[in-house]
Formats: sequence, structure tokens, C-alpha cells
Amino acid sequence: MCGIAGVVYSDPVRRVDPQVLSRMAASIAHRGPDAEGVWNSSEQLHSGRVSISAPAAQVGLVHRRLSIIDLESGRQPIGNEDDSIQIVFNGEIYNFRELRRDLESRGHSFRTRSDTEVIVHLYEEYGEACVSRLRGMFAFAIWDGRRRKLFLARDRVGIKPLFVRFDSAKLVF
Repeated sequence: MCGIAGVVYSDPVRRVDPQVLSRMAASIAHRGPDAEGVWNSSEQLHSGRVSISAPAAQVGLVHRRLSIIDLESGRQPIGNEDDSIQIVFNGEIYNFRELRRDLESRGHSFRTRSDTEVIVHLYEEYGEACVSRLRGMFAFAIWDGRRRKLFLARDRVGIKPLFVRFDSAKLVF
């Protein structure tokens, strides 16, 4: 089991406080004792690592990991080649090897052996329709920096938890 959390502010000038992300990670520490990962668009935008041409929503992603697949390089959040897409993922994709082979044949390159990175490239290839190709139990959040859009998904049965709260200022999951 792993844990994911995050926040998206609708106000493009409101930066994500790293302490908020730390508290989120601490609140789900029981779901993943092996590692913690955080991605904060506020820090990325101001470091010049992500290029977005218009005011963008500020996003923070958190992951707590229980290492099962790709113990060495499967840390999250994981991004695509230019880091414009980021994912946090909880679950297991049973058909990730066949999906990976297909994506490699379409020109996608991988840095890890994880099922998580397969979802990133599947999203690049098929957008939100990527979910229909996944066999497994999962909940994930994808931040698409180019489209300034957060995509949340879970498996059809809801085996992996995904709780969402939305108000006029933010979405928290």
C-alpha cells in the first residue's frame, strides 16, 4: 500500500507552502513507510525547471511509498522527460509490462522499471482515456503542466482510496 495526497490552488499567485505538504505526508505516513516524495509547482516555477507561459494554478503532490515494484528507482512523484507531467500513484497495474512494450514501440523512453512511469507515458499518448487501458487496482493524480490541469482517477471498483475536497480556493485530495 502507498499513500497519495495533494493540493491545487485556483489562485495562480498563491504558492504552495512546503509545510502544508509536509503535514500531508505526515498524515499518510502509515500508508508508506519506505519513502516520501514531494513535488511543488511553486518551487519548480521559481527555479526555472518548468516552463509555463501563463499564470498557472499552484500544485503540490505528495507520495508515501511502500516499495514493492522497482525498489531502486521507483520513487515518486515521477515525471515525463521534460517534467511537464507529474504523477503520484497508489496501487498496482497488472498489465504494465505489455503497456510498456507498446509505449516503447511508439517512441516513449523510460527511466525506471515501475508501473507508475507507464501511466505517465500512457497519459501522454491517450490523455484521460489512458484509464480504460489499465488493469489493476489504483488511485492516482496527474498534474499536466502544459494544460494546467489535475487529473484524478481510481480503479472502477474503488479498491484504492481517493478522497477529494473542493471549495472556491482549492482542491485537496
